[in-house]
Amino acid sequence: MKKTITIIMLAVLIFSCKSKSGATATTVKNEPVTSTKLDRSSQVAIKGNWVITSVTFPGSDYIRVSSFNIADTNCFVGSTWNFISNNNKGSMSLTKTDCLAFSSPIVWSINKEGVFVLKIVEAGVKSKTVTQGFLLRVANQTENSFQLIDKINVGGQDKEVTYQFVKIISTKN
Repeated sequence: MKKTITIIMLAVLIFSCKSKSGATATTVKNEPVTSTKLDRSSQVAIKGNWVITSVTFPGSDYIRVSSFNIADTNCFVGSTWNFISNNNKGSMSLTKTDCLAFSSPIVWSINKEGVFVLKIVEAGVKSKTVTQGFLLRVANQTENSFQLIDKINVGGQDKEVTYQFVKIISTKN
């Protein structure tokens, strides 16, 4: 009996001390997030409004890929994204004709390894309760463009899906 009480007390102690930090407890695409140290300069460079101008991957003429478990990759061409760097929030919207209309808040960050962590948040849900998301690699980042690269498995082979983002330049005077 004394042993059972000790085990129960130990279990309560372990679970009560569990980290409440979203980054360390978050699983993204069934992989633990490896680094929680943010790359602030990369995040600030992505701040603003962007459009995906192309989505490319080997075999795109023959296979269909669902991006972010939302829609076919073709539906993401022309989608608009807003990134707010000081609070790592934003939004994304799909508006392409003949595709599912979709809009959602997002939570995102870029860690020191160049990994873009993306969580798509449903309306009315707090982002800290969302435990699934996506890990993509940031590439070719400039002032007016960048790429997010996702890895997918096709027929047992890893392929890269490249999302090309171009900054929407405001024409306000």
